[in-house]
Amino acid sequence: MFHVEETIPGTEAAQIPKQRGESLLETAVRYAEERHWDVFPGTWLEAVDGVQHCSCEDAACAAPGAHPARADWATQATGSATVARRMWQKQPTASILLPTGRTFDAISVPETAGFLALARMERMELTLGPVTLTPDRRMFFFVLPGAAVKMPELVRKIGWSLSSLDLVALGEGAYVAAPPTRYGSRGAVQWARRPTPANRWLPDAEELISPLAYACGRDR
Repeated sequence: MFHVEETIPGTEAAQIPKQRGESLLETAVRYAEERHWDVFPGTWLEAVDGVQHCSCEDAACAAPGAHPARADWATQATGSATVARRMWQKQPTASILLPTGRTFDAISVPETAGFLALARMERMELTLGPVTLTPDRRMFFFVLPGAAVKMPELVRKIGWSLSSLDLVALGEGAYVAAPPTRYGSRGAVQWARRPTPANRWLPDAEELISPLAYACGRDR
């Protein structure tokens, strides 16, 4: 089993470990400043009679406190640490969301398949980017942009049909929730593989597709 961490080291020049209890604001600023990722604030959690509810006020919200708060979220996303700080100052408890299709795409698989794939990738000595683990038991592998477009062909080339696998590539127009964003009372998004100076350069989807598809096929 892989150790799940929430720390975010910085660059080679300044590796500042994340302090427990660090605010969402400071974490969002770190993503923009240290990783050059675009960020935008999503919904947040509000306690009503001791129960956590999403700020969107939908009682049946599928991702309470962890989805965009407005339709034009894509135009709101910023890579500026200064702008990010200003946005979270307005709503300090807003979730941290990262748009895909810009500095990275993300490949989403079930948690069980994800850990199986990680173990296989380590044996193959593949270079991996950051990987998140969400409370709804999904893992997101960060890869170079363009994965969402190439995925059907990549999967077909290795003998699988994309419709037969629980494997989804997120590109332009989509987003992922970043640690330590919380999904209601279900828990927080965590790092299965944390961002480090070593994984600043992301792998191409083509390098990871074989172990991911194999793991999803077995998980099925």
